[in-house]
Amino acid sequence: MISLKHVSKIYPPNVVGVEAISLHIKPGEFVSIVGQSGTGKSTLAKLLFAEERPTRGTIEIGGWDITNIRDHEVPLLRRQIGVVFQDFKLLQKKTVYENIAFALQVSGTPAKRIRDVVPLVLNIVNLSDKTDRYPGQLSGGEAQRVAIARSLVHQPKVLVADEPTGNLDTLNAGEILDLLKKINEFGTTVVLVTHDRDIVNRLKRRVITLDGGKIVSDVEEGRYRL
Repeated sequence: MISLKHVSKIYPPNVVGVEAISLHIKPGEFVSIVGQSGTGKSTLAKLLFAEERPTRGTIEIGGWDITNIRDHEVPLLRRQIGVVFQDFKLLQKKTVYENIAFALQVSGTPAKRIRDVVPLVLNIVNLSDKTDRYPGQLSGGEAQRVAIARSLVHQPKVLVADEPTGNLDTLNAGEILDLLKKINEFGTTVVLVTHDRDIVNRLKRRVITLDGGKIVSDVEEGRYRL
């Protein structure tokens, strides 16, 4: 599903984001990428959804070599890879329904399909009663669930969640974790990028630890010990 071979990302003038990373993530896995601040976690996430391009090495997603993906191909990739960020990135002047619908509208999805899909993903994240609310009327946990719903509209094969609980309290963080596990049970490969040891240790899934831009540990059913 996801394959990185000897991938490095060097920022000018000579700052290492990640260095010589090789890993393989199987379809349907739930993998946590962990490490302290500045260890390369977010760089690795950005490489997976083509916000960054590698300096060296190759990246394949579902058999598609995205190493040198062209700009006009990125929207197609983003339909196969759902992305969730720490800061939600919701449109403040659009309702919950409109935020999710917009993700379909920009890809040219027919109106009938939008009317069918939006209620489905809202039901998955348990927000069917919040369709007419605006982001400013939501709790942090609810806003993140809207962001997750938006990431699901194209039925992605992979979901990359970059610090999705970073702005949330313990209770809301736990709810987001449970939702990610639920999505994984549907068959979606989940890559969770986080520094939250409690979240990772609750999962008891595969843990890849980065330090200095390199993989220093890759453990099945691991714990985050740094």
